[in-house]
Amino acid sequence: MLRVGLNPYGLAYSIGLQGRGSARANPAPMTMAEFIALADRHGAACVELDGRWLASLSDEDLAATRDTIETSGMTAICSDWLLHEPGETLDRALRYTAGVGAGLLRLHLTPVLEGARARQGARWQTLLDHARGVLKQAARQAAAGGLALAIENHQDLTSEELLAFAGDAGDNVGIVMDTGNPFAVGEDPVAFASRAATRIRHVHLKDYRAQFTPEGYRLVRCAVGEGCVPFAAISAALSEGLTASIEPGALEARHIRLFDPAWWDGYPPREASELATGLGRLQHRRIPDDEDASTPWEAGADAERLTGYEREQIEQSFHNVRTMGLTSPSGESRT
Repeated sequence: MLRVGLNPYGLAYSIGLQGRGSARANPAPMTMAEFIALADRHGAACVELDGRWLASLSDEDLAATRDTIETSGMTAICSDWLLHEPGETLDRALRYTAGVGAGLLRLHLTPVLEGARARQGARWQTLLDHARGVLKQAARQAAAGGLALAIENHQDLTSEELLAFAGDAGDNVGIVMDTGNPFAVGEDPVAFASRAATRIRHVHLKDYRAQFTPEGYRLVRCAVGEGCVPFAAISAALSEGLTASIEPGALEARHIRLFDPAWWDGYPPREASELATGLGRLQHRRIPDDEDASTPWEAGADAERLTGYEREQIEQSFHNVRTMGLTSPSGESRT
């Protein structure tokens, strides 16, 4: 079983990320303290914190956040990513990770989404080279401070590629498996879990329903346990006791255009049988081709509808995860 908690990215509008800086920005976003309290009320075993909340905090404020989380009995995890700027380091992220008492810093390495690395052209290799160099340096610094790094399959990299990155960077570098994202790179989620199991240090519990298109398929968010991701088989492949954050998908559907041969440019070979298995899983609870599958964000809903939609999916996800037996019965809501 998993030690299930919460991360903020399934609440992107509620916390003020979705629409940030635009006319559709949330006028009253949830604070970090409110997010931690929400996780606690749901009986979360872990709570994942966005680096933008933490980067400017003083040492004293970081320590206070650590104390709040520890008092609640939760494990803190921090989240950041590479900006691909010259001279980039993870010094700031390592500082706040240590400051809030988190032993793990989750990272994604490139800005690519929807598996669309071919759009980057020659820049794709530049992104990889930069990520490799920053990760190696940060891994040495993290090891000296007793911290671990974990790189995510952020709709950009396959399990084989992530394993190579982690192996090259050091023993304290693992992988975060997002359970829905293998579909975005033409990989079967159970095969991903099996290949990467010994290096997986944290899990993002994400589910999708698929709507097929002439170019491929759209991945549409849903509550965890109500889509096509085979959670029982994934969990069986993983080590016992891993932390896992509930994270419904983005408010904008991801269009994976892998029926276009050009989409595959730059990918390592993928066995046809595995691709067939993944495509078969996407048929489960698929959305009819002619159905309007717009999320409330895509449909232009107001703030009240958007925050309600996100909260409802979080609550349903916690319920479903417990019903599926993925988490300990002790992780009950504290409301």
